[in-house]
Amino acid sequence: MNAIRNEQARVWLVGAGPGDPELLTVRAARLIAQAEVLLVDDLVDRRVLELASPEARVLAVGKRGGCVSTSQRFIHTLMIREARAGHRVVRLKGGDPFVFGRGGEEVDALRAEGIEVEVVPGITAGIAAPAAVGIPVTDRRCAPGVAFVTGHTQDGGAGADWSALAASRLTLVVYMGVAHAAAIAQALVEGGRAPDTPAAAISAAHTPQQRQVRATLATLASALAAHGVKSPAILVIGEVAALGADTLAAVAAGAPTPTLAAPARGVA
Repeated sequence: MNAIRNEQARVWLVGAGPGDPELLTVRAARLIAQAEVLLVDDLVDRRVLELASPEARVLAVGKRGGCVSTSQRFIHTLMIREARAGHRVVRLKGGDPFVFGRGGEEVDALRAEGIEVEVVPGITAGIAAPAAVGIPVTDRRCAPGVAFVTGHTQDGGAGADWSALAASRLTLVVYMGVAHAAAIAQALVEGGRAPDTPAAAISAAHTPQQRQVRATLATLASALAAHGVKSPAILVIGEVAALGADTLAAVAAGAPTPTLAAPARGVA
């Protein structure tokens, strides 16, 4: 192993990306290979762990809705203990550590104990999953921006200001939203989004188990149920969800541009 040891205790928070190890950053791959202790989230693809040293200790500290999960406080304790013991500690998180990954909490906990932290970004599922099926999260023809939203709050509800999001005309990319899809769709319709707004769900993106479902806002929940889509999955709501690999390839080849809703007023 190449040394990454530092005299002062340090932890690396590393984003493992959406699944495929080839989507790791070069620095992430290097740190995984050099780690002595890896604290691994449940959503990290097992293929990524093949990059780790055979001598490394891999500690599973996953969290998954509806399943037995490792407490956040215990994860903090483990990181602090292993770093103070002089080990090269990598906290490996699916996607990006700072996008719905509790990375901010972990950085605060470590720094409060005088432990240095380096955050290594990863490709977040909210971009990678739509891209895997040809959906651009922004498109100047119909989507002036994108909002990344959690569909699951700390108290277990679907708590976001869905009315404000409905009025925004932004593409909505919803993490952890499968369980609350019906409530989210209803709230968006009540907020002014058309029931026939295109919607999509992509599960297990960039893994051999990848699946996608295309629907509308009105039919999204029933489509998820009919196809047995479960977490981890990303929901995409907005005109861009009507696009896909075939559509984009046709446009690139010079075929007529698909009919898309006009952008919000004042957006070129």
